[in-house]
Amino acid sequence: MFSKRPKHRSIAWQLILLFTMATSLLLACGLGVFYAIVIQHAVTEDNAVLADRVAALRADMHESGPGVFAEELKSRQPREHTAYWIRVLDPQGRTYAETPGMDRSLPPEIFPPPQKSVSTAGGLKSYRRGPKLFSLVTLNEESGSQLYTLQVAQDRSSDEQVERNFAVLFIMVLSGSVLASAFIAVIVTKRSLRPLREMTESVARVGPTHLKERVTAAEWPRELKPLASAFDDMLKRLDDSFTRLSQFSADLAHELRTPIANMIGETQVALARNRTADEYRETIESTVGECERLSRIVDNLLFVARADAAREPIARKRFDARAAVEKITAFYHALADDRHIAIGCSGEGQIYADPDLFERAVGNLLDNALRFTPENGSIHIVLIVLSERNGDFEVAVSDTGCGIAPEHLPRVFDRFYRAESSRSSDGAGLGLALVKSIVDLHGGSAIIESNMGRGTTVKLILPLPQK
Repeated sequence: MFSKRPKHRSIAWQLILLFTMATSLLLACGLGVFYAIVIQHAVTEDNAVLADRVAALRADMHESGPGVFAEELKSRQPREHTAYWIRVLDPQGRTYAETPGMDRSLPPEIFPPPQKSVSTAGGLKSYRRGPKLFSLVTLNEESGSQLYTLQVAQDRSSDEQVERNFAVLFIMVLSGSVLASAFIAVIVTKRSLRPLREMTESVARVGPTHLKERVTAAEWPRELKPLASAFDDMLKRLDDSFTRLSQFSADLAHELRTPIANMIGETQVALARNRTADEYRETIESTVGECERLSRIVDNLLFVARADAAREPIARKRFDARAAVEKITAFYHALADDRHIAIGCSGEGQIYADPDLFERAVGNLLDNALRFTPENGSIHIVLIVLSERNGDFEVAVSDTGCGIAPEHLPRVFDRFYRAESSRSSDGAGLGLALVKSIVDLHGGSAIIESNMGRGTTVKLILPLPQK
C-alpha cells in the first residue's frame, strides 16, 4: 500500500481559518446570549402583563358580580385580532360567559387546571391553533358563595413572529460578521506575512556570486529579527567558507604543481639523451624526494579534512606532559645542534589528551620554530597548569625568530597560508593548520603572539575532561 503524503497547509490559510472560526464562535456566543436575554425579557413582560390582566378581571368580577361581568363579555364585538380571550364557567363547569367566537378556537377542555395564586409564572400553558399561539391560564373566583372558574387566553402570535424575525436578523448579522471577519483576516494575514515574503525574495537572491547579500535584521518586525540575524550569520559563514575554499583550491594547486613540475622537468631532461647509471639514480632519488613531499602534503590534508569532519578518533588519557615533551625535543636535538639552537623545557604536570596527536602538534610547533629561528637562537617550551581555568593545561612554544607582522596573525592557522617571504621555506603551510585541527579535536584553543624581530609564541590550551 502506498502511504499518503502529508498535506502541507499554508500558514496564511491556517491563520485565516483560525481567526474566522474564533471570531464566528465569539459572535455566535455573544449574539446567542443577547437573543436569549431579549426573548426571556419579552416572555417575562408578557407574563407580567397577563398576570396584571387576570388580576384586573378578578377584581372587576368581584366588584360587579358575575352577571354584569358576563354581560360585558357578551357585548364585545368579535374581532380577528383579539389580544385576550376570556371565559367564565359556572360552579357546574358550564360556560357562563365568554368572548364571542372563543368556543371555536379555544374550547374549555384545553385549559390547564385552576391555579390558586394570581401569579401566572408557573401555571401557564402554551397552545397552538393553526398559525396562532396562545398562553392559557385558569383561576377560581368566589362570588356570592359561588365558585366560578375564570379561563384567560393571551394571543402571543405577534411575539412569536417577532422572535422569528429576530432569529433571522441574528443569522444575517452572524453570517455578515463571519464574511467580514474572513475578509479582515485575509487582509491582516497578507499584510502580516508581507515581511516574510520580502525576506524570502531577499534570500532567493543569494547565490555563489551574491554571497554579500544580507537580510539586515534591523528592518524587520521583532518576531522576524532572530530569523533575519540567523540568515545573515549563515550567509557570512557561507561567504567566508566560499572565500576560504577558493583560496584553498588555488593554494593546493600551487603547492601540488611545484613538485609535479619538478618531477616532469627532471624526467624530461633525463630522457633527452642517454645517461649514465649514476645520473639516472640521481634523477630517481630527486623524484622520490618530490613524491615524499607530495605524500606529506596529502597526508596532512587528509588529517585536517578528517579533523574538520570530526571523524578522527580521539583516544584521550592522562600522561606526564614533561616526559612527552622531552621525548619530542630529543628527536629534534640533532637538527638544533647543527644550527646551534638551544631547546629548553620548563614546568610539569599531567595532561589529558591523545598522546600521538599531542606529540604531532608539539612536533609541528618545534619544526616551525626550528625553521624560522636563526643560528645561535633558542626555543623554549613552557608547561603550565591554569588554575584560573579549572586546571586546564597550557603548552607554550616560544622562539627567537624574526616574528610575524600583526596583519598576518589572524590567518596563520589557515591552510597553505605563509606570512611572507622572510618566513617561507620548503614547507607547504599546513603545519599550524594541522596544530589548530588537533587542538579543536580536543575542544581546546590555540593562541599565537609575535613581535617583529623578537620571536613568536604559540600557546596550546587543552581542557580537562568534563565530569
